[in-house]
Amino acid sequence: MKKKEKILITGNFNILHPGHLRILKFAKGLGDKLIVGVHSDEIGGTGVHVPEDMRLENVKSNIWVDEAFLMKRPITEVLKDLKPDIVIKGKEYQDAQNPELKILESYGGRLIFSSGEVTFSSVDLISKDLNTSDELSFNFPYEYAKRHDLKKDSLKKVLDSFQDQKVCVVGDLIIDEYINCDPLGMSQEDPTLVVTPIDSRRFIGGAGIVAAHAASLGAEVDFISIGGDDKSLSFAKEVLNNYKINHHIFVDEIRPTTLKQRFRSHDKTLLRVSHLHQGAINLNLQDEIYELLSEKIENYDLLVFSDFNYGCLPQTLVDRLVKKGKASKVVMAADSQSSSQMGDISRFKGMDFLFPTEHEARLSLRNYDDGLVILSEKLSKKADAANIFLKLGSEGVLLHLKDANSISSQTDRLRALNNFPKDVSGAGDSMMIAALLSHISGASGWVSACLGSLASAIQVGRLGNIPLQKEDLLKSL
Repeated sequence: MKKKEKILITGNFNILHPGHLRILKFAKGLGDKLIVGVHSDEIGGTGVHVPEDMRLENVKSNIWVDEAFLMKRPITEVLKDLKPDIVIKGKEYQDAQNPELKILESYGGRLIFSSGEVTFSSVDLISKDLNTSDELSFNFPYEYAKRHDLKKDSLKKVLDSFQDQKVCVVGDLIIDEYINCDPLGMSQEDPTLVVTPIDSRRFIGGAGIVAAHAASLGAEVDFISIGGDDKSLSFAKEVLNNYKINHHIFVDEIRPTTLKQRFRSHDKTLLRVSHLHQGAINLNLQDEIYELLSEKIENYDLLVFSDFNYGCLPQTLVDRLVKKGKASKVVMAADSQSSSQMGDISRFKGMDFLFPTEHEARLSLRNYDDGLVILSEKLSKKADAANIFLKLGSEGVLLHLKDANSISSQTDRLRALNNFPKDVSGAGDSMMIAALLSHISGASGWVSACLGSLASAIQVGRLGNIPLQKEDLLKSL
């Protein structure tokens, strides 16, 4: 079939279910440019169950869609302006009245009916997802709250204090891209899984999401990082601007902005691909970051080192910034991730809070024998850290805390609060920032840990790094 210039599909698109994906793929195969008109809330009427801006964003993320717009006029008026070569509709409309037909025939356009092959109800899918998240996955830690005499009303009051805090986050900027794929089968030439990409969504990650969490929860946030002169950096700046984050991202000409791609199918990650440079930034960039932070550090209540070991925080710069932070008596915290990369959480000396995983703590201490409490105590001594949140994944978090009025540390265990996580990436970031905002708002370590764990449970219940909202935490209470 000869390729046509423009193909048009319109609809509500409450959620992109498999039927939609098949018809979009079919439409893209007919022409050079696939245009999708997403019905506005007014045009969609009672058939709309998701806000128009969210529906439009979802459609734009689909890999086969070249252009999408919010349709605020009847289809007949849209056709007169766009004049698409082909309009695609579902087969359920084949025997119905189709107002598009007369206009298309007037200029030689065509109306083609295609089925998504399987019938799906967007309302049913949305309802099922919400019910699963609310009723089955989330649990409030009543036993922990009883041990430490925590009341829900007092927790809510802490959340109201977040908006008065001034925070600086410094660390590695990462862009996370989720590429959803449709599995086609196994290659006959070699034992390789064959998939075709369906849609793609990008989120700000790394230290960027830590800053976004803090801003969305109400804090005034500065973000300092490194990026490359590329499209990923432009995307990051746009997102940071949307969250009203005061960002200072220095361009390093020898590196790209770190991009992590996850290829997923049926809610499982098949492959991760990282585009990055792990070398340390040069001395000139280190000086620029130090000078910028030195000028502003007196204004901050909290300084967060969000380290992914991709070169933004070399040891010489860390030591200078920590010395400056101590002189200014600002609360300091660090998270240094070591998964596919190597790191050492103990290199951040004198922190008020450290947030390592068990693996990161054992890696730092070269200790694979001691129990968790002893491990936390040894890390606290080596790093001269007051408080340790030892993250244990699906087993929750071990707390090794020292309140301002106590000499010795106390420990407790707080179990994971989401039994059915959808995406565990970003769990530690959300826990960290919610706990730290609670601390600088005057909350005890036990209160801070509770709100941090609630934040983590919310975050793992959804796909992708989506900044926390105060309303999310209030709802969980």
